[in-house]
Amino acid sequence: MRDAAREAGQLALAFLEQGDLDVWDKSKDHPVSEADLAVNTLLARRLGAARPHYGWLSEETADDPKNRTPDRVWVVDPIDGTRAYIKGDPFWCVALAVVDRGDAVAGVIYAPAFDQLFEARRGGGAYLNGDPIRVGSCGDIEGCRMVASAEMMGHPAWKRPWPSVTIAEPKPNATLLRLAHVAAGWQDATLAMWRKFDWDLAAGAILLEEAGGVATTHLGARFQFNRPVPAQHSLVAAGKDLHPLLIERTQPVVLPDPQVATA
Repeated sequence: MRDAAREAGQLALAFLEQGDLDVWDKSKDHPVSEADLAVNTLLARRLGAARPHYGWLSEETADDPKNRTPDRVWVVDPIDGTRAYIKGDPFWCVALAVVDRGDAVAGVIYAPAFDQLFEARRGGGAYLNGDPIRVGSCGDIEGCRMVASAEMMGHPAWKRPWPSVTIAEPKPNATLLRLAHVAAGWQDATLAMWRKFDWDLAAGAILLEEAGGVATTHLGARFQFNRPVPAQHSLVAAGKDLHPLLIERTQPVVLPDPQVATA
């Protein structure tokens, strides 16, 4: 997984270096580039050859439930943060995860622009470039370092205004990098009150858990991956002391269940 992620990252960088990247919208406000597809092809070939009996789920492969019937499934985001990638912003990554009967059991997140490789496996700890990482010890919302939209945090729909928090600047476009930064203790929490797909979360969820944190929906429900619709309500991720305080505030919010409200 490490080797495949690094190779994929170098391929994505090569597309940027050659310039004139071909970009289009695969759906409204969801850009994709030729690099996304090339990286997806490389990873499908590399990972499929290494574990041909695993299933396959990727943002850039048309979903076929037949590909997700094995107990173990590769969950891949070839380039998480495509908008950042297209703009030349460094906050994008390549992400691979292994999901075993719904649980993420291994994950690698590689940020090529920083040469940062985050990795974790169930029971094996979390690492950045080979060194152990751990979530921060923050236990209070006020003053915590938050990766989230300032507009969302200040939205008038909240029943109680949020205490003052330090919003990350710049805010990584890639959800998986946000999770990685919390796992490394660089930020205290990340919050997304909208639907996230399995490829946006699986590698980051195992990384955060192995770093001593918690990643759930805004309702506090643990992620169950590879369901009929491979998507989750939302994301709340933080250390174990801070997480329940965030859930107390987010739990009353009603959001569509992606298992029911599907496109």
